[in-house]
Amino acid sequence: MNWLEIRVHTSSEAVEAVSSILMELGAGGTVIDDPEVLTRSWDGPFGEIAGLNPRDYPEEGVVVRGYFPESTPEGMLAGRVRDRLAKLPDFGLDPGPAEVSCRIVSEESWEHAWKKYYKPVRVTERLIVCPVWEKADPGQSGTVIRLDPGMAFGTGTHATTQMCLRLLEKHLRPGDRVIDVGCGSGILSIAAAKLGAGSVLAVDLDEVAVRKTRENAGLNGVQDRVSVRTGDLLEGVTEEADLILANLLAPIILRLARDLCRVLRPGGRLIASGIVSDQIRSVQKALEDAGLETVETIGEGDWVALAAKR
Repeated sequence: MNWLEIRVHTSSEAVEAVSSILMELGAGGTVIDDPEVLTRSWDGPFGEIAGLNPRDYPEEGVVVRGYFPESTPEGMLAGRVRDRLAKLPDFGLDPGPAEVSCRIVSEESWEHAWKKYYKPVRVTERLIVCPVWEKADPGQSGTVIRLDPGMAFGTGTHATTQMCLRLLEKHLRPGDRVIDVGCGSGILSIAAAKLGAGSVLAVDLDEVAVRKTRENAGLNGVQDRVSVRTGDLLEGVTEEADLILANLLAPIILRLARDLCRVLRPGGRLIASGIVSDQIRSVQKALEDAGLETVETIGEGDWVALAAKR
């Protein structure tokens, strides 16, 4: 089977937004070519990724590739992607080169070959993410999250996800009721359950993400504590939470700010990530206006994550 590959050359800060655009337009999966992995300092031999070729990565910026059925009208799709890219500055995101190109590729080119680069990785002091087709090193101590990301969603290696996990380890209390807004692969929901949450509600607008989170919760034996539903952020959510996870983008967190207090119990905490560093002040101000006090911020590269309490 062949697929239409659409290639978008963008900036680091716009990667998640571009990935979302492609998924919303019907992509069956996305792959991110970020040259940052070529210089990343990994934590010892556990999590090493061997065989990376610099020629597969752009010299500047990041390439996001989306895969669509071969019958998809190439010109119409490319035009819709360009239109959406042109609107990213309205959300405070630099689209970078915003170059769009298309080609036809075989299924083998994207569905399987990428897996050789995805190995077990220690993402925090206590958490190890291991893809389902690999074996975790029995000599390594820690809590293992088995994950089949399904191409389109988080593997735990992106800075925004890692910062969420680090803050989750620190701020989660045993028995907490957790809501994961925009759950993607379910990695944050599963981590919360394995770290001692009493219950987790995982919400995502994308049906593929909802299905994948359910599958991954089952792989990790936490399906009894992780419930998953389709939803638009916190719309329709009536449950109260002790802790909310929101690995989104700054404009979405701004939109969500006042709704957080509706479901967050007094004394509850918010962990938010996906915030570009020059947008952190506006996010903090919006959360403060909504009744949340920032208690911690951490950063990695151009990204910032925060913890706040009600």
